[in-house]
Amino acid sequence: MLAVPDMAAPSAGLRQRLTGRARSPSGAPGAAPAESPEPGLGSAASPLSPGTFWLTRIVLLRSIAFLYSVAFLVAFQQNKQLIGDKGLLPCKLYLQEIKKYFKGKVGLDALSYAPTLLWFLDWSAMDSTLDCLALAGLAGAAFVLLTGCANMILMFLLWLLYLSLVNVGQIWYSFGWESQLLETGFLGIFLCPLWSLSRLPQGSPPSRIVICAFRWLIFRIMLGAGLIKIRGDRCWRELTCMDYHYETQPVPNPISYFMHRSPWWFHRLETLFNHFVELLVPFFLLLGRRMSILHGLLQILFQVLLILSGNLSFLNWLTVVPSLACFDDASLGFLFGSGLRERAARLREQGHGTSLGSCVRTVLNISLGLLLTYLSIPVILNLLSSRQVMNTSFNPLRIVNTYGAFGSITKERTEVILQGTSSLDPKDPSAVWEEFEFKCKPGDVRRRPCLISPYHYRLDWLMWFAAFQTYEQNEWIIHLAGKLLAQEEEMLALLATNPFAGRDPPRWIRGEHFRYKFSQPGGKHAAQGKWWIRKRIGPYFPPVSLQGLRKFFQDRNWPYPIQT
Repeated sequence: MLAVPDMAAPSAGLRQRLTGRARSPSGAPGAAPAESPEPGLGSAASPLSPGTFWLTRIVLLRSIAFLYSVAFLVAFQQNKQLIGDKGLLPCKLYLQEIKKYFKGKVGLDALSYAPTLLWFLDWSAMDSTLDCLALAGLAGAAFVLLTGCANMILMFLLWLLYLSLVNVGQIWYSFGWESQLLETGFLGIFLCPLWSLSRLPQGSPPSRIVICAFRWLIFRIMLGAGLIKIRGDRCWRELTCMDYHYETQPVPNPISYFMHRSPWWFHRLETLFNHFVELLVPFFLLLGRRMSILHGLLQILFQVLLILSGNLSFLNWLTVVPSLACFDDASLGFLFGSGLRERAARLREQGHGTSLGSCVRTVLNISLGLLLTYLSIPVILNLLSSRQVMNTSFNPLRIVNTYGAFGSITKERTEVILQGTSSLDPKDPSAVWEEFEFKCKPGDVRRRPCLISPYHYRLDWLMWFAAFQTYEQNEWIIHLAGKLLAQEEEMLALLATNPFAGRDPPRWIRGEHFRYKFSQPGGKHAAQGKWWIRKRIGPYFPPVSLQGLRKFFQDRNWPYPIQT
């Protein structure tokens, strides 16, 4: 647990001063003692004072860089299959539709609708272009993560690169953590000096406006999540939602399996703790330094518990980041060596001058504060509204957004299982249907739930949503079936197993709808190695063949898969 500096034992230097035996910094006896700083976690020679954020900035920048690294890695490994030239929803077609809507021009209207660098890049090899954007972002984020150094230019480029991907990602990038990463990354720009690449850039102290902006972000995230629950599904008010959550969340992990079988009273306590952290704890930020530190500790603890109990992408890891702004140098000093702590303490003592750079930074920070205040108006009105919406952006750059999670809880889990057969007649009762396994979503009842957070499988996540909708609402799933019929290698890379590997491609593929439940730990199904119990509901989509899908692909301008 983080130590609270105000409550630490007095340093040796302070004890000397109390007995009138202090020495000056030069060591001369009898010299007038310097003013005693408030004790902290720094060294006795150069204690870190509360209210400074030099070391906090390093922690924040490295945390943001870590999340950028994960996001760009996911983009590099999955974008080609999802939005590439032969992707399930090609972003080239998406951009062409936007361009067509705005009368064939790439003007301010098109840029405002979908701000992305791709408007100015080559579309003839979209896979390579997407890879270049992802790799450039990954390289920049890795540099910041490893060195702890960044400037405004570098952080702006990381933000612009990810914004460019999100705005062409369509449904694959349509979730709240994408906007949250962009807002967090945008604030990270203003943590840094304009040019200098130094962990402790002299003359460029972290702005309190930016620190307050991070705290405003975590306040909105948590309060928005709490209000959407209270206003949403009645099970949150009845304290019963956790009876279902672990089993029905998008991608459970092995701990979810055991948490689901907790006693009923434990689930009630969990729900109450959730309401406490989301609805009451955010107001601790208004009650001074010690309560802000307590707020940060509780929020980080809460996010760690969520990380342990499910695979919710990098959402909970990302939510930890603005909580770090609740801690100042005195409370984070234990994370750093004595040399860096002393340098941070000296920077505070030296203060900063009135150079041109510091004046520019002051103007930028004040402008940021005014901009965030203006953009927060619709967000605040949304929080106060009985018709609150969650995970919505009111501006195309996604700088200030609304957030929320699990406003409603599904009470049963359904899954779409894709099956293929080599039979000539899909209606033949003797036809053997073999299942395709995804990387992480439930399928084979004997397969242990995965543990992948903060990594994220976008296809698996969307399959969860498709299961309680129809295939007509998710046409991409028919596109996926076509690619599996053709045995496209790139698409197969997003799956865990291909039952037709090394054989002729399947002639037919169908989607089957199943209801899934966790088996009882220690029960007969668990004794057979089954994590899940499932029951067939019915067909999700009828058997389709590659030839039969030709017109379906042509009508949507999708590249027709070629069997290999």
